[in-house]
Amino acid sequence: MKMKRITICVAVLLSVCFSSIYMTEAKTKIPSSVLDISKENTYPNPAQNLPYLQPSELARELSESSTVPIENPNLIKQLNETTISDSPLAVGYRATIYLGRWALNYESSETTPHWEYQRINSNLSDNRGGKAAAQIHYKQNDQKKIRGGLTSEVPMVEDVKNMMLLKAMKKTNLPLSFETIIGSGTKKDQIYNVPVKKMGYLYAYAPAISEKGKVTYGEVYLELKGNKRKINVKNITSQGIGAWIPVQDHLSFGYMVSDRPR
Repeated sequence: MKMKRITICVAVLLSVCFSSIYMTEAKTKIPSSVLDISKENTYPNPAQNLPYLQPSELARELSESSTVPIENPNLIKQLNETTISDSPLAVGYRATIYLGRWALNYESSETTPHWEYQRINSNLSDNRGGKAAAQIHYKQNDQKKIRGGLTSEVPMVEDVKNMMLLKAMKKTNLPLSFETIIGSGTKKDQIYNVPVKKMGYLYAYAPAISEKGKVTYGEVYLELKGNKRKINVKNITSQGIGAWIPVQDHLSFGYMVSDRPR
């Protein structure tokens, strides 16, 4: 009986572990109504290949000395370009260097896809006088620019947007950009049937990610004492922030039939 209990406990524990691993690795599931149009898009959107900047050995040492996590790529870049001599003559040397006030990190609390963020096109097939089923497919009538952005004003907007974009891309594994364009004449081969005596409406929507979380700011000081060096962050503040970030080169389609014009 005891062995049976142990076996059950181990099985449950393994199940929890595998479930935890799966949840960690899971990415945003794309519904069947959302299609990739990167090959068909007549407007070539530039890829948002924001680098996950690798800190130098010194930058890593300085970042780890901070009591506040440092994720801002621009601040890491500045630390990468910093050089400090390890001269033994530095004994007794003291200095405090003000590096400025920075957006230090962004902590994501909610990342939600909205597949019908903005309607950008509609196609119509009127088969009310037809004697057989008609067909309709997507064709973009006009060039459309889809813009996202922050939901409230915050200091250092571009740094905050970059950190939010990096977090959202990592969490969703989707191609995201604060601005994307669907070119005029873009087509997709999927066919939708329009019954006799009906009108068919095919709507295209640009999807987007709703990203919410908290950004932390602070005044950054580089402190040198002999051969020791560290980052000290003062006057730390945090602020809630949200953003809409369009999904690049993807469209969500909605199809419906009607007896009369809509």
